[in-house]
Amino acid sequence: MLLSALKQTSPGRITVVFEDGTEIRSSLAVVTDLRLFAGKDLDEEQLRELRVLSRRSLARDKAVEYLSHRPMSCRELRDKLLEKGEEEAVADYCVQWLLDQGFLNDARYASQVVRHYAGKNYGDGRIRQELARRGVPRELWDEALGEAPETDDKLDRFIASRLKDPTDRTQIQKVSNALYRRGYGWDQIRDALRRYTDTLYEE
Repeated sequence: MLLSALKQTSPGRITVVFEDGTEIRSSLAVVTDLRLFAGKDLDEEQLRELRVLSRRSLARDKAVEYLSHRPMSCRELRDKLLEKGEEEAVADYCVQWLLDQGFLNDARYASQVVRHYAGKNYGDGRIRQELARRGVPRELWDEALGEAPETDDKLDRFIASRLKDPTDRTQIQKVSNALYRRGYGWDQIRDALRRYTDTLYEE
């Protein structure tokens, strides 16, 4: 098929136009790599290669843009690309390319998620829910959670700020429920309440 024109539509973006009116959106990198020029005749194999490389290149740029907005897990990024209409093979290619380049790293992302939610005073249970929701592989959870700071101080501060009357069972229940919703286990909550009352009696 005879290539009739190369139209630059934006920085780094090229539309390849053929004599029959067919257009293929591509990138400057692909056009350069394939040494395309107006008047070049492409056979079926070369045309197929242009389509594949163009889809990959444009999807790859899109994936990098998504990651520039916020970190993601491999699964999150793949799902995002599929949601935006990319083919599975193209989405898989982008994920692998970004892994190879070091832009994607589920272990690193797991640590970021843990630090973020631990900093918001969430317990392991809630953090595990977030890791699952964000598509972080389960085998990475324990190591990431092991890097989180100790929770005792956070629990103690939370209780001290919320529990004004340690003899009020209604207040105790409200504080306990709030901590449970944040992902703390009942054993942790009970121990923290005991520490709090012990501190009051010591005073």
